[in-house]
Amino acid sequence: MYDLHLSAEQRDIRDTVRDFVAREVNPKALAPARLEARARPLLADVLDEAAQLGLRTLALSEDTGGAGADTLTCCIVTEELAAGDPDIAAVLAHTSSLARTLFDHAMTPQQRARFLPAFLADDHYHLGLAEHEPDDGTAVGIDYHRPRTSAARSETAAVRTDAGWVINGRKHRVANAPLAKLFAVEVSIDTGGAGTLLVPRDAPGLTVEHGEGGMRQQHGACGEVEFKDCRVPLDNLLGADGQNALAADAGRHIALAAALDLGIGRAAYEAALDYAQLRVQGGRRIIEHQAIGTKLAEVAIRLEVARAAIWQAAWACDHPDAVADGSLPDLPLADIAHVFATEAIYRATKDAAECFGAMGVMRDMPLQQYVHDALVCLHAAGGNAEAKLRIAEALAGYRRPAASPALAAE
Repeated sequence: MYDLHLSAEQRDIRDTVRDFVAREVNPKALAPARLEARARPLLADVLDEAAQLGLRTLALSEDTGGAGADTLTCCIVTEELAAGDPDIAAVLAHTSSLARTLFDHAMTPQQRARFLPAFLADDHYHLGLAEHEPDDGTAVGIDYHRPRTSAARSETAAVRTDAGWVINGRKHRVANAPLAKLFAVEVSIDTGGAGTLLVPRDAPGLTVEHGEGGMRQQHGACGEVEFKDCRVPLDNLLGADGQNALAADAGRHIALAAALDLGIGRAAYEAALDYAQLRVQGGRRIIEHQAIGTKLAEVAIRLEVARAAIWQAAWACDHPDAVADGSLPDLPLADIAHVFATEAIYRATKDAAECFGAMGVMRDMPLQQYVHDALVCLHAAGGNAEAKLRIAEALAGYRRPAASPALAAE
């Protein structure tokens, strides 16, 4: 089992990020004007400062220029960032995790030589995965106990020509779309298979539409990407035709999403705990009143259990041999952690808000924002229905062909 003693390096990283959040993120994220605004703008200057700390390349291996952090460390960092601002956490988790998948695993040496130097040199260089179709049926879940059918193929199509690939189609709910300088785009290949193409932002025929701030479906920076006769070189294909080059890190992405949920819940809990120790009613601090004390105890229990599930799932992502030798159950532990975390954190944020009484719903107070953020996590990408179906299939012993990952900033 994993060691519950964090390494000195992990503690240093956690403390550095926690200090950064306290100094740079919270004063801007919790400003009353931002809390009251219906559309919450991304704190771009804070995002740049976080990138300069190395958080954009945190998961990238040391051999390719990153910090080489394992999944547990990335989850710890994501929780700390999300406690300050879940949008910053989502953007950095998405870019960092996708960078590891692309540069360390999916790209050929030639592709890596073309794209990696620009990524490392530019703190504004983020990554996006374009996988969702406007009518891909995400909300209705997977085909339970059935293999993927031809109807599940991407409507975004790529045709091979002598001069390169020509892409036509549209992707929605693309995380990091307004910021990304390189997209990994899932397409249907004209040979009848499927594949993933690397598409730079400046590729001719690519258009990005920013998501509406008032219609938040996920955290971070989201938008739609349209391809009209978009052309990229032939060697921008990841892997071979018909292969999903990005599926291997699916559990890692899901664990990061659960860590983001946890950060939101922890921020709400810490705010409620501080208030309960200061507010006096009936001659005693309200934390000494049984109703408030037990409510905060229940919140603390949910947070600690959620963290334990997330850390176990994160450790399992980096130690698949623990499943092979029977040390861990052969179950989708990241899905289990995410389902539990989203449901537990939403209830925890509501309980934390109730400690403030009527103040908990005031627009210039952060509690209403924490509840809203937890609700976004609970219902993003159609909610937990699909994850529960994947867990049910694992319980029944059904092995589904690898599908593309749902990334941490959703």
